[in-house]
Amino acid sequence: MVVATAVMHHGDNLLDTGSRAQRAEAWAVWERRVRAALETGRGDDPLLRALVHTVAAHPRLRAALDEYLDRAPAELEFAGFAGEDDYQTYVDAYSLPAFMLVGCLLGPDADDGRYRAACRAFIDGSQRLDFVNDIAEDLAEGRLGIPDGALERFSVKREDLAAGRVVPGVRELVRDQVGLAEAALRQARAVSGLVPAGSRPLLEALVEVELLTAAAVRSRGAQVSRGSVSPSPVAALKVLLRARRKMPGKGFRS
Repeated sequence: MVVATAVMHHGDNLLDTGSRAQRAEAWAVWERRVRAALETGRGDDPLLRALVHTVAAHPRLRAALDEYLDRAPAELEFAGFAGEDDYQTYVDAYSLPAFMLVGCLLGPDADDGRYRAACRAFIDGSQRLDFVNDIAEDLAEGRLGIPDGALERFSVKREDLAAGRVVPGVRELVRDQVGLAEAALRQARAVSGLVPAGSRPLLEALVEVELLTAAAVRSRGAQVSRGSVSPSPVAALKVLLRARRKMPGKGFRS
């Protein structure tokens, strides 16, 4: 899980850093290196060597990697969404395949579709929440993850968000987007009944920490446009301690 997460974050950094041309080139080079490592069984740096070893130990990761590598360039095209349908397409094209690098290692040996659906609900809620919480950071980079249609419904302009204006429309917009994220995350709680016992504590904790983050963003309201917020450290620690107590044996499935 550590290796899969590291690969996901490294790819995300490459896809997010620099100009469009720089990001495209950096991703193309990385993709070639990953595919070469998977084909030859040899990596040219520590992360790729760890990835080759992990795929050998957990063959199910290979299919998730292939899907991720095929779809990740969708992130290069992200500049914002006209409407909700565009956002949902982005979740399917990039967010879900990226999350499944980790999700595939935690799920059942055979999935009838319910586990992936629960994972999608989780990443839908988590991604939307990130876009709300990162308004200031994203606008500084010239993009926004909240659909234009949502801004129009609440009569909010990008200039309002960029200026950090605490006005009724922004408060209502934040409340609306957080509510949608919370609904998806509550739906994702179903994942607990779909996975092996060793995976449940971690997946349950992931969902509950995201719900704590949603509560923090909701509480910050319109001021989230001035900077992101984190959940209460004490509340998050309680979630993690509960998860630790639920772990069977010495930890998660090896």
